[in-house]
Amino acid sequence: MGSSHSRPTATTTVAVDTSSALHPRSLKRLKSAPHSLRLLRPLESASISRSSSPSYNSLSEKQVERDPSRKGRPCDCIAPHDYWQPPLPTKSVLPVSVPIILLPSPTAGLLPAPASTQHSQSDVAYLRFLHDYPQYTSSWHVDALRRSEYSRLAQDETYVDYMGGALYPSSLISVHAEFLQSTVLGNTHSESPSSKLSAALTARARAAVLSFFNAPPGSTVIFTANASAALKLVGEAFPFTPRAAYILPEDAHNSVHGIREFAKAKGAPVVYLSSPPRGGVRVREAFTLIDKHAPPAGTPALFAYTGQSNITNSKPPLAVLAHASARGFTTLLDAAALAPTTPIDLTHTPVDAVAISFYKMFGFPTGIGALVLAPGIGAWLREKRPWFAGGTVEVVQVPGTAVGRTAAIDEAFEDGTLNYTLLPAVTTGLRLLGAYLPALPARIAALSASCARLLEEIQWPRSGLPAVRVLSRIPGAPPEPGEPTQGTGGIVSCLMFDEKGEPVPLSRVAAHAAANGIALRTGCMCNPGGAATLLSLGSLMSVLDQGDTSHPPTLRSLEDAAGRELGVVRISFGLASCWTDVWRVRCWVVQALNEQWTIRTAPPVYGTNGDAGLESVVGRAI
Repeated sequence: MGSSHSRPTATTTVAVDTSSALHPRSLKRLKSAPHSLRLLRPLESASISRSSSPSYNSLSEKQVERDPSRKGRPCDCIAPHDYWQPPLPTKSVLPVSVPIILLPSPTAGLLPAPASTQHSQSDVAYLRFLHDYPQYTSSWHVDALRRSEYSRLAQDETYVDYMGGALYPSSLISVHAEFLQSTVLGNTHSESPSSKLSAALTARARAAVLSFFNAPPGSTVIFTANASAALKLVGEAFPFTPRAAYILPEDAHNSVHGIREFAKAKGAPVVYLSSPPRGGVRVREAFTLIDKHAPPAGTPALFAYTGQSNITNSKPPLAVLAHASARGFTTLLDAAALAPTTPIDLTHTPVDAVAISFYKMFGFPTGIGALVLAPGIGAWLREKRPWFAGGTVEVVQVPGTAVGRTAAIDEAFEDGTLNYTLLPAVTTGLRLLGAYLPALPARIAALSASCARLLEEIQWPRSGLPAVRVLSRIPGAPPEPGEPTQGTGGIVSCLMFDEKGEPVPLSRVAAHAAANGIALRTGCMCNPGGAATLLSLGSLMSVLDQGDTSHPPTLRSLEDAAGRELGVVRISFGLASCWTDVWRVRCWVVQALNEQWTIRTAPPVYGTNGDAGLESVVGRAI
């Protein structure tokens, strides 16, 4: 297990292993690869890990070089030597890396006010922001990235739905499109030169993922459709037993809750970790429950954990995972919301299985996620998997029951054909994100804390009642009594209130936001436990299974019982976010108050001259 990938060395280099014994199907043909494919070898030292990223505060002009391919474009790109990749010997091997955008450091350590904040009120607010969050100025290079790679955000739309999906940098699209136009890629199950090239690029993407997360030697990367599919792979293959519990947090995505169906089908008890009022887990209680339900020696038991909640903004301590592992649990980390803005080191924080989605990390490609398995876990789960498909087996007896599964751990879980035309973009996207990831936690914390404060300061002019109440965990806020501090991400979950103090219906908030170019999300975010925690709906949840079992509960019936629409307004920040987005959200809420949350205009269609309809946009796209 795990030998299907060559592991990056201590200097984070990436090699493509051509041993037929290491990769029975996808790499055994590389020895006879064409000349263009063998040109991969000079690139084996290409750095793709974030761990070698330079200190952005110490970069001098001598440490960067200008990218000549960007000449004449608005905002020339300069990249640190540690990341700049020389042009490839042939375009048919691998797309060139997306340039890393770095500009000279602002004088006096302060960023200029965003172009959209010209009025005195916004200037004062911005200076206050810089005073309260001085760490923000150290991420000036991310503002440069925003101006260069996300210039489309300077037009009409304010995008604050990064938990729903990250925005792709323009270079990632243009580089990959050029690569596809000049390259022939074939199905990795074939023997042609184009197929061998696809297999090599797939192996390179696996190595990129292992390097990005600093996975220990022998780890395995399984490509999936998304993080949900990765979580399902673990659930369907895990050998649950009545003698050991499946433990998971209440504050978790439905894809984590869904694993309980596999556990229940095999008679395993399901145990939940309760959440404090702001989400996450009650850490002391979690340790107690883990000790109480520790499995007997040799008995498989699964412990699932949310790295970051997609609604409460809580990052519970990873020490809970370590304790579960020490007590005999197989550990599963849902990192879909955590990975986009937080460095994850699987060598220093060992986890048996980690689920991620790449579109949440850098926007493109959608439809590709991954399950990263620790050494030994893949081979163990493969023997328990109840299903097989094309690509996962060597031979199948028909008619009959005999099945010979493939020896490669990754291929044994990858049903059918991989998305081989888009996997090279994963390698490129990881390289770009890795350059900026170290600066994101402090930057995102400043943006989300500022947004929460600005929103909570808004009051109705006549009554003086608050217009917004933030429910999610706020960076820097004190922990609940008796609980350790929990980390935070870039989410602000809140409710809007009318002049009488009644909640504004979520449907109205969503419609008003859309009409004014604010891209956010309303609802429960596929996290019913987290939503119930923020909205204090525990008693309502407890009666869901006490009705007519022939009529399963629906959202409508639940909202009827509650007497209102259920959910929150979620504002979330990510790689391309800046303070301008925070101010635009604040101005939108003030405008909504002035309009009494009345929708006066139709939602705009973006990417047009203002008059064209959606059909025109789609027409130009195809």
